[in-house]
Amino acid sequence: MDPERIALDLPPGLQVDTYDGRAWLGVVPFRMEGVRPRFLPPLKGLSSFPELNLRTYVHDAAGRPGVWFYSLDTPKRLPNWIARTFFHLNYRLARMAVHANAGRIHYQSELWKDGVWDTPQKYTWSGQGETFLAEPGSLDFFLAERYRLFAYNPKKRKLSMGRVHHGPYPLQRVELEVFSTRLFALSGLDEPAVAPESVLASPGVNVEIFSMESAS
Repeated sequence: MDPERIALDLPPGLQVDTYDGRAWLGVVPFRMEGVRPRFLPPLKGLSSFPELNLRTYVHDAAGRPGVWFYSLDTPKRLPNWIARTFFHLNYRLARMAVHANAGRIHYQSELWKDGVWDTPQKYTWSGQGETFLAEPGSLDFFLAERYRLFAYNPKKRKLSMGRVHHGPYPLQRVELEVFSTRLFALSGLDEPAVAPESVLASPGVNVEIFSMESAS
C-alpha cells in the first residue's frame, strides 16, 4: 500500500513502517487457545476462539516497531467489550467457523454490522513444506516478528502500547486457494485487485501479553 494513504489512518505518535518503500497490511485469521489471566486457569467458553484481524506495521516516535490494528473480529461479546472499553482496541463481533479437512484449513467470518450479518469472508489454505524461521531483514521477518501493539484513546489523546513475548514463529509457505478482501472495505480502504504478495502460516507459539502502558 501507499505509505501516505496508510498514514492518514494512524493516530498521533505513530508512523508507517515500510519495507521496500511500501506500507504493508496483513489479513490474519487464527485461533486463540487457552487464553487466561496470569496465575488463573482458562475460563470455560471464553479462553479459546477464532480471531480475524486487519493490521498494518508501524513504529512510534522512539523508533520502536509494532502493529496497529484496523480491526479485530471475534465471536466473543465479553472479551470484545473489555478490549474496546479498557484497551481501546477495535474489537468487533463476528460469526466465525474454522475447520480442517485433508490438510486444508477452512475459515469463515461474518461481521455483525448495522444489525445484520455482513458478507461472509472465506479463506482456505494449506501449509506447504517444512517450517522455517524468518531471516532478519527479510519481508517474512518484517511481517511476522512483531512484539509490540499500539492503541489510542481519542478522549484522552493518549497513545499506549502492549508488549508481547514469544519465541520466533515457525513459518510455512502456503497454498492459498480462497481469500477475501472484504476486511479492507470495512476499514475504509480500497480492496486489493491482486492476490497477496506474501502468504505465511504457522502452527503457533505460546504468547505472553503484558499490561498496556503509555507509549509517550
